[in-house]
Amino acid sequence: MKLLRVGTVGAERPALLDETGVLRDLSGHAPDIDGALLANDEALASLRAAASGELPALDTTGLRVGPPVARIGKVVCIGLNYHDHARETGAATPEEPIIFMKAPDTVVGPDDTVLVPRGSVKTDWEVELAVVIGRTARYLESDEQALAAVAGYAVAHDVSERAFQIERGGQWDKGKNCETFNPLGPWLVTADEVPDPQALGVRLWVNGELKQDGTTAEQIFPVAEVVRYVSQFMTLYPGDVINTGTPAGVAMGQPEPKPYLRAGDVVELEIDGLGRQRQELKDA
Repeated sequence: MKLLRVGTVGAERPALLDETGVLRDLSGHAPDIDGALLANDEALASLRAAASGELPALDTTGLRVGPPVARIGKVVCIGLNYHDHARETGAATPEEPIIFMKAPDTVVGPDDTVLVPRGSVKTDWEVELAVVIGRTARYLESDEQALAAVAGYAVAHDVSERAFQIERGGQWDKGKNCETFNPLGPWLVTADEVPDPQALGVRLWVNGELKQDGTTAEQIFPVAEVVRYVSQFMTLYPGDVINTGTPAGVAMGQPEPKPYLRAGDVVELEIDGLGRQRQELKDA
């Protein structure tokens, strides 16, 4: 299923994109798309049954698409998780996954405005595969257990301010948690529709110019290993999100003058089978 949430900020309602591309209203079958729903096999089976029937169609004219998951508990991020990205930044290949966090309030809809922080000179783009957790996961022992804990996948934009992240001391969090820095969606695609998360094309454009054109096959630590590894250090709950890293092509990895983002720029990004985002940047 391709699940999504539509409507104004704070008043989104659940919806489903059917096989013909028609947007269908799910509000009569689920209060929202959140961890409680994703952990409920019976409720998900009911949605699948409803999807094969006649759900009311929604008029998409002027309809905002919000983040596909409500009430996210935490956003866990994996740094330097693509071989080509590590090479372009001159970093050594990590021996273990690099973990940092983003606050859930950085999450916005896939086409919402992204704000360039005040004082920023190095706002950067990063298209990422997001994993949405559907089962409580702690101390997982195998890849099979890890993948069984995955409810589905989505497109994430891990927007980053590199000067805040790298040059201002302390942890990366200062460059990762600025307002609007985690567009998510448009869809939560359930795991049964993504047979191999390591075989997805990942692309990003800035002002129409292709900047990132990679594949999840380049991940240093694949999805199953990431989920298993993270569960050794924190408990993952239904509705939690893991951003699994970005391929080569970010502004930080390009020659001087590096083309960091400015107000007025337009970023578009997509992952095979998971949909497309588009954001216009404005000053905070």
